[in-house]
Amino acid sequence: MDYRELSTPALTVDLDVLERNLDRYAELCRRQGVGLRPHTKTHKALEVARMQLERGAVGLTVAKVGEAEVFAGAGLDDILVAFPIFGGEKLRRLADIARQRRLLVALDAEATAQELSRAAAAQGATIGVLVEFDVGVRRCGLEPGPELVRLARTIEKLPGLKFRGLMSYFGNVWGTPEERRAEATRVAERVEKALAAFRAENLAVEIVSGGSTPSAEFAHLIPGLTEIRPGTYVYNDLNTYYQGACTLDDCAVRVVATVVSTAVPGRAVIDAGSKTLSSDLLGSGPKSGYGYVVEAPDAPIVKLNEEHGLLDITHSQHGFKVGEVVTVIPNHVCAAVNMHDEIFTVRKGEAAGCWRVAARGKIR
Repeated sequence: MDYRELSTPALTVDLDVLERNLDRYAELCRRQGVGLRPHTKTHKALEVARMQLERGAVGLTVAKVGEAEVFAGAGLDDILVAFPIFGGEKLRRLADIARQRRLLVALDAEATAQELSRAAAAQGATIGVLVEFDVGVRRCGLEPGPELVRLARTIEKLPGLKFRGLMSYFGNVWGTPEERRAEATRVAERVEKALAAFRAENLAVEIVSGGSTPSAEFAHLIPGLTEIRPGTYVYNDLNTYYQGACTLDDCAVRVVATVVSTAVPGRAVIDAGSKTLSSDLLGSGPKSGYGYVVEAPDAPIVKLNEEHGLLDITHSQHGFKVGEVVTVIPNHVCAAVNMHDEIFTVRKGEAAGCWRVAARGKIR
């Protein structure tokens, strides 16, 4: 059936666009000589993860133990938990995964390493560890330099753990293409500083994991980088578009919504609110609005309630009518996807199937 016949609000993905995005980034990584370990936070779907691995991804990235359990439980392997997990129950679950699958865990504190070691040793598991360092985001990670080496040395002595390399997040590579390129060169200096500390101590670094979707095209500027972890690229969104990292035609996910009211002058209301689109504002471009209405770009979504999306149609040339179906490109697709139990696949305008958002809500 036509996708506009879906019960709304509905999260949809255009399969042709998705496949094109997957192919483009797989080729981008091959061309730059880096591995692709995509972050599953964007799609949270087994079907998409398998498509990424089929195209040569070296493994998968997750943020939480629950996400790792979903993908490992489906038989997928070589999973990086790119978040400093702490807490006995969660670390025991990580160790349980590591008994059956290849697992990497990022951390930046000796206390975390000690607790992870206890959990791994208790279950006879071995967990690979990446030490996280900061390239300017100022969120997590040690300063590049000797402190990284000291933590790596400690990890090597702990039972159940194996130091595998370094990890950083290039979230500061943001903005226009020119701004992103300039920041990528500054990131390269921080990465080199980190690696120099290990060379000085003759300690091998097998993996150097970094990146993001906005920084992916500049991976070749960062010597020593072995893999990148973009996530948003699979679907793309308005943030990616306004940075010049994709076109609107590369945005694979659209929220299909119905106009339910035009009673208030200058307003149209759709049945997609903050529980559908998320309330995340744009971090790039105009930095306002809650999504892009494809059929009426001159009708900004100016406010969200839980179930209502309010469009300002004062200056719109589009004649909105109750019952009309519109499509919205989200500001932040990762947050939007996490609010839905399923995503409907579309091919050539026809609803083709439905995927479960299997790792949705796995916050622990």
